[in-house]
Parts: sequence; C-alpha cells; structure tokens
Amino acid sequence: MRSLPLRALTLRQLQFFSVLVQEGQFGRAARRLSITQPALSNAIKQMEKLLGAELLTRSTHRLELTPVGAEVLARTDFLVNTVEVALRDIESTVQRGRAFVRIGVVPSASGSVAAAVADFLRETGRALEFAWRDAPSTTLLAEVRSGQLDMAVAAITEPPGGLACVDLFRDPLVLVVRRDHALAQKSEVNWEAIGSDQLVLFESGSMPALGNPARAQFAQGAEPYRVSYSETLYALVRGGLALGLMPRLYTGSLRDPALVVLPLAKPRVERRVVLVYLPGPMRNVVAQELIGFLGQRLPLPAEAPVRRRIAKKKAARASR
Repeated sequence: MRSLPLRALTLRQLQFFSVLVQEGQFGRAARRLSITQPALSNAIKQMEKLLGAELLTRSTHRLELTPVGAEVLARTDFLVNTVEVALRDIESTVQRGRAFVRIGVVPSASGSVAAAVADFLRETGRALEFAWRDAPSTTLLAEVRSGQLDMAVAAITEPPGGLACVDLFRDPLVLVVRRDHALAQKSEVNWEAIGSDQLVLFESGSMPALGNPARAQFAQGAEPYRVSYSETLYALVRGGLALGLMPRLYTGSLRDPALVVLPLAKPRVERRVVLVYLPGPMRNVVAQELIGFLGQRLPLPAEAPVRRRIAKKKAARASR
C-alpha cells in the first residue's frame, strides 16, 4: 500500500506550525524556536506541499489561518501537547518514579477535588506528580479537548461534545443578601421577589447561560453588574449596592455574619458539575485510575437549604 505524503510530516514541523500561529509573525516565532526565519518559512511551505493545501495567508503585517489551516491547527495542537506531556510523564517516571497527571478544576470545586485527590493518594499509596489548572469551565473543556489536561471538573449547561462526561452533582443558583435586607428572613425566595433590586453576577463561566434567561423571564430591573471574582461580588452585596446571584458551591467557604445565602426557587436554576476527559486510551494507567476514583468520590449528597439547617439548629436548642 502506498503511503500518503502527509506521513512524511514530522513532529518538528507540527511544533513550528503551532508556535507560528501563537506568535502571529515569522520573526517572533523563529526567535522563540531558536531557528532562522528562512528555515521556519521553508518548514511551513514543506508542510503545505505535503498536505496539498494552503494553511496560512500571508501579508506584510500578519498571518491568517485558512479554513483548512484552522482544522489542521486543532489536530496539531493536540499532537504537540500530547507528545510534550508524554515526554514529561516519561521523565517524571524514570527520574522520580512518579506518574504525571494534569487536572483542571473550576475554582468553586477546588476544595472538594483537592480533598478527593489526597484521599486517592492516601488510599492507593500511589506516588504522583500533578499539574493543577484552575480556570473557567469553557477554558477547561477546550484544554481537555486539545490534550493539555488529562481530566477536568467543570460546570456545564449543555453536553460537552467530543468528551466523556461523568455527572457528579447539580449546583443550584442562590441569592446572597445583606442580613438587614427584607428578603434575609425568608427560608427561600423566588425570582419575582427580587423585583427591581440590582444584581451582581459572574461575567464568565456558566453564569451568563444560567442567570440571563431567568432574568429575562421575570423582567428583572437594571442590567446586572458583572464581576470576575467572588470577593468583588461579596463586597458589592456587603456595601448594599447589589444582591449577589451565584452558584451555591461558591458559598461553601463564606463565613461572613453580615451576609445571608438564600435558596432560589420557582424556577430552580442549576448547573451540572461534571468530570470530563477524552474518550479512548489514557496516557497512563494512574490517570485512568484517578478518573474512576473521582467519579465515585466527588458526587455530593443533596444539601438542605441554608435557612432550613439554621432553623433546625434553633429548634434543637429550644428542645434542650
């Protein structure tokens, strides 16, 4: 059987192409790769010749991917990332006797994931080297697809195409209010009770997909403030400038007597927290074992609403 010309492609050519797209200029890419600009240009031309297609359109000031180039880049990045990590895995195993595993996690779930990984190490006696990545779910999903991460715990609103997905638990939206706010004494609130109060929510992650439709349905007042960090969200609520709308998981570490967390109902809006990874053979056995362990250990039991737990404690004191 005659081999296809593209089988003559080398890993080095693929690395050159990936770096060139990242840098956007032949000069910068050549310096980063420690080669001459003509050598880089020739490598890209050879790639295009082997593939029988143009990958880039060139102008004086910038490069642009062709449609074929964009498709090739996605697969190139996966191969380059996989090889680089496999080499690091081999180095870690040979020199330190440890497998190498890369884990991504949304910040709100980092405590649970870190505790579960610690349990895995303690219970299995495995020696592992980890790379940790905390980022919004959209970033984590893209990095699992590209081979930069072995697995990730992410929050989704739709099935993550192309990835194996293990459901862990559901994380509903809650309302964070000042303790002196009129809603603070309720056991739970519905969306209509928010009325025209100003809201503050996260600008990225799953919040736009979760919060915006519910706001539109119940015609909430002014456009909400959008922030990147929970500290800023809490500060705006604490200052009386807004009510906080956020996933309940974020509030697990909230220890502020000035703030109250209220369940939101009618409708109950929630995100799916999942464990995702690429289907097919894993890069090392330990990564596969860890995925199975996390899938069993991370699911959380259903929690009673915050207000109801407080009410039960008061009732218990009264009965003493």
